[in-house]
Amino acid sequence: MWSGFPLFPEQASTMAGRVDALYIALLCLAAFFSVLIACLVVGFAIRYRRQSPDEIGTPIHGNLTLEAVWTFVPLCIVVVVFLWSAEIFFSMNRIPPQAMEIYVVGKRWMWKAQHLSGQREINELHVPVGVPVKLTLTSEDVIHSFYVPAFRIKKDAVPGRYATMWFQATKPGRYHLFCAEYCGTKHSGMIGWVEVMEPAAFQSWLTGGGSGSLAAEGGKIFQSLGCMTCHRADSQGRGPRLEGLFGRTVNLASGEQVVADADYVRESIVTPAARVVSGYQPIMPTYQGLVSEEGLMQLIAYIQSLQEPTAAGAPMAVAPDHLAAPKGGTRKP
Repeated sequence: MWSGFPLFPEQASTMAGRVDALYIALLCLAAFFSVLIACLVVGFAIRYRRQSPDEIGTPIHGNLTLEAVWTFVPLCIVVVVFLWSAEIFFSMNRIPPQAMEIYVVGKRWMWKAQHLSGQREINELHVPVGVPVKLTLTSEDVIHSFYVPAFRIKKDAVPGRYATMWFQATKPGRYHLFCAEYCGTKHSGMIGWVEVMEPAAFQSWLTGGGSGSLAAEGGKIFQSLGCMTCHRADSQGRGPRLEGLFGRTVNLASGEQVVADADYVRESIVTPAARVVSGYQPIMPTYQGLVSEEGLMQLIAYIQSLQEPTAAGAPMAVAPDHLAAPKGGTRKP
């Protein structure tokens, strides 16, 4: 509806129209009350102006009906705006379960994307049209902000933590990608493109490159760091088993419980003594500075791919002895 208006970017996602509708409603609401209040101020100033120097105004003792109306009406308006905004907010943060996953790392001054199938991109992001896409964001240095105006999405990429966002493009095309958080002298040059392709064209693009899946690359890092010596599949290692760990509730030595999500796995690698698994000693060394943010994401994908053996004892999706995040011996249940 508003995509042709000069001040509005193109609408190219399922959320764009909903965000614009709320924005226009808020603008109209603000404009209506601004004009109404201005007219009342001017009208009352003229209507009730002093006619003579000795004129005395009539005392007003209040009007219960009027008080109730100008209390109830704004309350109803605020509640409607809140419910409308909350519905859009939750929709934007409720990621579809089957969304395609892509990891994105912000670094001065570029965006680096990794697909689960192994493709890597810099300042470009190829996605299929009509498919929900989940982005896991982090930063290697300072705070960045991933912003695609045509999709009406923006999320900060913060060092040391993961943030998630999602979108579903509605039409093929090439759309601007910006960093919306000042990050240094070349902040204005931290730009890129999101290339939305037809599904067939996207599949063709996927087959055109990639050294290996994200999980496979993570497995290589896992082995190169010697993590399998402590995180063994037979539960005899100095560190906990990692098969089926991802998404599971972990009991900590402190008595607390935590869900083994991406943030937990990352923390276990860079600061393993922060939350030690119950039954294990805090002997694992830190890998902070030894593994890049891309490497951490690959390790997380690898751990996520590790599954428990089948009931018949069949081998797992990945070699049993290397299961876990890059660690050396203490964390993960």
